Amino acid sequence: MLDHLKANNRAWAQRKVSADAGFFKRLVGQQAPEYLWIGCSDSRVPANEIVDLDPGELFVHRNVANLAPPQDANYLSVLQFAVDVLKVKHIMVVGHYGCGGVAAAVDGKRRGLVDHWLHPIREVYQENRQALEAITDLPARLDRLCELNVIRQMRNVASDVFVQDAWARGQEVSVHGWVYSLATGLVTDLNVTIHGP
Repeated sequence: MLDHLKANNRAWAQRKVSADAGFFKRLVGQQAPEYLWIGCSDSRVPANEIVDLDPGELFVHRNVANLAPPQDANYLSVLQFAVDVLKVKHIMVVGHYGCGGVAAAVDGKRRGLVDHWLHPIREVYQENRQALEAITDLPARLDRLCELNVIRQMRNVASDVFVQDAWARGQEVSVHGWVYSLATGLVTDLNVTIHGP
């Protein structure tokens, strides 16, 4: 089963070794990324590829709609490990235009458990309802909601005790908000970077 994926893996590993004979030896030696990527699970948003980094250069946490909820032990474990152990210097919260999770949060349809997960996005929508509903084009409105969701998740990251404690001890950590475009392959920096408390 899945023989084509195993064959792809072998071909990929061979290409890596052909281009750089010591690649995997170095990879085994240490994990020392400077970046934590908090992004969406969408299969069209491959974190390492988007920023052209090799394995070992980007620590990645992905979930539906790139949320950073303060009650999620999975996300918090990743954040603590990245900040306290790996000492990442940059945390990027990366949404993407055309996010199905963002659209599902506000389309009024019931899907089950994921509705609970997406609740923070509905809160962002409600807090920004007037400005969002002034955008008459629905795809543009949802794109703006993607941006607002990134900003909210950045605030969650920046206000977390792991990040606050890192800043208190003088550790250099910045939280960035980006949105990726499936249509162009380009990242837009929302220019809302947080460098300290």
